[in-house]
Amino acid sequence: MPELPEVETVCRGLNQLTQGKVILGGDVLRDSTIAHPFPVGEFLTGLKGMTICRWYRRGKYLLAALKTGMNPEKGEIIFPESPLLGVHLRMTGQLLVLPQDTPLQKHARVRLFLPDNQELRFVDQRCFGQMWLVPPQTDAGAIISGLAQLGPEPFSEDFSLEYFTKKLQRTRRPVKTALLDQSIVAGVGNIYADEALFLAKVPPTKICSDLNPQEIERLRLAIIEVLGKAIEAGGSTIRNYVSVKGVNGNYAGMAWVYNRAGQPCRVCSTTVEKIRLAGRSCHFCPRCQM
Repeated sequence: MPELPEVETVCRGLNQLTQGKVILGGDVLRDSTIAHPFPVGEFLTGLKGMTICRWYRRGKYLLAALKTGMNPEKGEIIFPESPLLGVHLRMTGQLLVLPQDTPLQKHARVRLFLPDNQELRFVDQRCFGQMWLVPPQTDAGAIISGLAQLGPEPFSEDFSLEYFTKKLQRTRRPVKTALLDQSIVAGVGNIYADEALFLAKVPPTKICSDLNPQEIERLRLAIIEVLGKAIEAGGSTIRNYVSVKGVNGNYAGMAWVYNRAGQPCRVCSTTVEKIRLAGRSCHFCPRCQM
């Protein structure tokens, strides 16, 4: 599943290629991609004629602020009077900006037509991805329920040491499992949880409430560091992820432990191990993360 760095990379690409573009129309190739509450017809009608003012990322969600005939907006807030287009890529979703005459991929789900014979195409092999239309003057969390459950953004002031400590001290879950909880910190998934735990020298199986203050601080800083580096690398392409231009991410080739089971640790040469933890794969160095 694309995580924060991949979604952020897509968001930046969308702003580069679609900001200020008018949605001229569209075509829904799989009805279930359009989430409640609007049926396909109302979804397309609500988008037609709208200008994409700006794309935002919240956790792993993408949100486009829309206006009728409006120039791109500057600033970092989403204006409540604007309708919103919401997207979640889930496991295999891709948003691609392509010429309209590009042959349809087998798993193409939604097409939004833009000027100059361009389109924004949503491709999703596993069909778990979704798109929403949020009416103006409506709380996005009331339509996209997952938004209301998200914790702070890792790069925000709200993700403070005090906040993180309180959250971890209140649970007896393994720390790797807790990091995947989007209500604790938004956007961290399997890849970057493994990577952050390695950088922080914390074993993934350690119980959260047993972490000492130094480990919690190292982990908070490691989360910020690894996400920042992954964004610089354009994210990680493990299976399906590509940018809006169809380019693979480069972080996977420099990963410390993720997807490197059986290979030597880049620091101590000990063999990287892989276990299952709460149903998820978990990669770690048994020496560096003792």
